[in-house]
Amino acid sequence: MTSVADIVSRMQSKFNAGAAAGLDLVFQFNITDDENYFMVVKDGTLDVQKGDSDAANVTLIMDRETLVGIMTGETDGMQAFMGGKLRAEGDMMLAMKLSELFPA
Repeated sequence: MTSVADIVSRMQSKFNAGAAAGLDLVFQFNITDDENYFMVVKDGTLDVQKGDSDAANVTLIMDRETLVGIMTGETDGMQAFMGGKLRAEGDMMLAMKLSELFPA
């Protein structure tokens, strides 16, 4: 079983710093059956923290299985959203940036 911590670690290794140039964003990941994480993307850097951020620009809410599927490419993020497995609160357009920041 892949943990959320494993997925977050994989995301860090896939981070595209070039796509993050000039950005100042906070992505909150609320995992309904595991621990929450947030990612601060600022001027080409990535900082990942366990827990919750009060400064999130967008909050993505899903279960662990959906996160694993999206990050491994087994699940399409848009299909997960349309199917109700993924919810977004805040600036939903920023969620689309994730595919640029963390290419498959």
